Formats: sequence, structure tokens, C-alpha cells
Amino acid sequence: MPEAPIDLAQVRLDNALTLFEEFVRQTARHADAATLRGLERRFAERVQIQPSYWSQIKGRSRQIGERLARQFEHLCHKPNGWLDQPHAGAVPASPSARGTEAPSNESAPRDDDERFIVGLVLTYYRRHPQRARTRLLDLLGEVLIPAPTPPPPAARPPSAEDAQALWERTQAGVAPLKRRK
Repeated sequence: MPEAPIDLAQVRLDNALTLFEEFVRQTARHADAATLRGLERRFAERVQIQPSYWSQIKGRSRQIGERLARQFEHLCHKPNGWLDQPHAGAVPASPSARGTEAPSNESAPRDDDERFIVGLVLTYYRRHPQRARTRLLDLLGEVLIPAPTPPPPAARPPSAEDAQALWERTQAGVAPLKRRK
């Protein structure tokens, strides 16, 4: 039985995303929040393309052609033809990047910004699981634990006796006015 033809555009996209993941791991080894900002822009600079072009590649509105594939390989120190071969550790493109409908999972990231944040959190958690768990729960505690609701005000209208008692307490705390001369 003949093998199914390989989708070269998909293989190149998956391998380019793998190169990006490698770049993130190398850059974010001892990273603080400032270092983690702008990683996509810095990756685009590394492979000598515009950040908007990298975004279009990830979104599948542009494909990685022959010349660009060789450029990625050269600048990321990969052998010639590496981007054209499927690799076991390749990061598959998300279903939305492939042009198919993503599953309707409410907790799945919906766009690049959400995927970036989820990736940062996962990177932090995988490096320091206990510290990440404690810190993230502290940070998200306000959102995860609802504030207690105050009891509702009394439903009954104030009685005449309550109103009289309130008036007497108010008068007791007020000094009389001085008469004019």
C-alpha cells in the first residue's frame, strides 16, 4: 500500500515551530518577565524576517518556501534539508493554524496571546513545579476564591419604635445651638 504524500508546508511549519520552541527554551533558561516579553519578535530577528511575516507563517496565511527554509536551517544551525523532514520531537501546529476548526474546549487558548501566556506558565511550572503552584495559586487566589457576600439588609421596614430610638440617639450627640444676642 503506498504511503500518503507528505504535506511539505505542514512539515516545514511544524519544524519551524520546533525551532521557535528551542529558541524559547534557550532564551528563557534563566529568564525574568522582561526577558520573556517579545520572544516572537526576537525569534523573527534571529531568522532574519519581519515579526509580522513570522505571524503570517504561524497563521498559515504564508508558507515557508525553499529559500526561507534554507535560511531558517542556516541561522538555527540545522543541517541542509532539516526543515523538510518530519521529526519525532516536532511541535504540531495547532488545529486553528492548520485551517481546521479547533475543538470547542472552553479552556483551550483561543489566540496567540493566550497561547503565549499558557506557554509561559507551563515553562515556569515545568522548571519549578512546587514554587510555580504556590505562586500561581497566590496570584490567582482573588479570582479563584469568590469574595464573601455581605448579608442582605433587613427586609422589614423600620418600626415607629426604632425610628424614635434613632432620633433620641441622634439628639443626645448634638449640642444645643447658642442663642443670638
